[in-house]
Amino acid sequence: MTEKTQTPMTPPDRRPGAHQPRSPEFRAAMDALRGLRQDLFHDAFAYRPMPPREPDGFFTRRLTGRGRERAAWRWHAVVVAVAALAALVAGVDENDGVTSLVCAAFVLVPVLLTLVRPAGAFWLSLVSTTLVAAIGTTYGSWPWLPGSFISHLMVMVIVAVRTRPRTAAWMWLMTAAYGFVAETGFGYDHYATDVGSMLVLSAFALLGVSLWQIRRQAEREVTAQQTVTEHERSRRTLLEERTTIARELHDVVAHHMSVVAIQAEAAPYRVENPPPELEKAFATIRENAVAALTELRRVLGVVRAEDYEAPDAPQPTLADLDGLLANVREAGLQVDKVVTGAARELPPGVELSAYRIVQEALSNTLRHAPGAGARVEIGYVLGGLGLRIVNGPPPQPSLVKPSPGAGHGITGMRERVSMLNGEMTAEATEEGGYEVTVFLPVPATDEGGA
Repeated sequence: MTEKTQTPMTPPDRRPGAHQPRSPEFRAAMDALRGLRQDLFHDAFAYRPMPPREPDGFFTRRLTGRGRERAAWRWHAVVVAVAALAALVAGVDENDGVTSLVCAAFVLVPVLLTLVRPAGAFWLSLVSTTLVAAIGTTYGSWPWLPGSFISHLMVMVIVAVRTRPRTAAWMWLMTAAYGFVAETGFGYDHYATDVGSMLVLSAFALLGVSLWQIRRQAEREVTAQQTVTEHERSRRTLLEERTTIARELHDVVAHHMSVVAIQAEAAPYRVENPPPELEKAFATIRENAVAALTELRRVLGVVRAEDYEAPDAPQPTLADLDGLLANVREAGLQVDKVVTGAARELPPGVELSAYRIVQEALSNTLRHAPGAGARVEIGYVLGGLGLRIVNGPPPQPSLVKPSPGAGHGITGMRERVSMLNGEMTAEATEEGGYEVTVFLPVPATDEGGA
């Protein structure tokens, strides 16, 4: 037999070429480099204009008219003024006229560039500092001559204001690296350097800007949270009010309608040999009560829940109007229907509103003028649909007394008509009855599409 030797297995994490888990320090360094690339290298010269600011200061908010419009550009004016100051200092320090103009231009452009390309302005400021130090004739601190010193410091402050605190930290580090290279590599023939002054002043300035930005960000987050909280509180209050309304409707209306339906179903059995007309009347009462309960439950569902999904039952249209008229005729109302024009299918909103308006008008006739006759006229015209529901005066004397309401029926009809940009009149007639006239416009496109 051949003896087999087993080779010890190498742990998976120590195999050659296996993926080694990276240390937290390595990941932190890579994140820092990605942040540097994103803040100062990626699209460094992208066009990012400084937007005008709202006049929210103590004095600016009191301005009106053209002064308020100009106040929105106040920070742009401040940047231009700082750039002019740096250019003036750079030009005054130089003895030669051409050199002073060139140095003034070199320190002016980076500050102005912060208005449209903030990250690129920082890199241009470092280049400008080098050029001014190379061609300038002023002796003294180096590498930042007086004009360049003001220009670069203001560029860092403005860019920090326009970006975020992390960018301010990267600019300070890059400025320190630039100053170290300039001081050690090219500052041997200069009496004094101002790298330390630049780093100290810029550190305090950038720290102040960063703290200001952090405070403003915290204020914005608090304001946003307060807005969300207020919205949630309003929404909760609305839902509570809707729940209260739904509960009241259920306790009052649903209870009484249920009692009506039960009594209407049991009434024929309490009378010995009831006539067929009486049984039919009680059956009609029960059907109307059950239908009202169904509609009430649907409305209660809408009121109780904001995300309530309506049942799939089809909404009534003018095609169902004959059933409505048969129902009210069984309740004792003599009603006639007249249709003029070519009947056609209309948009669902118009069909439903027209049906509900006729339904409410006939219900008002039953309540306010019991025993009176009614007439429903439907006119299909080119621009829409016309409705006219008119009833005569109640007979005198009448065995059934009128049942006055709160006037919500007319209000509901007007709301439906207004929602469709229609017109409506509701007024008493000379004969002592009541007339409701409605016109619901239908756009030509909808008519053609129907």
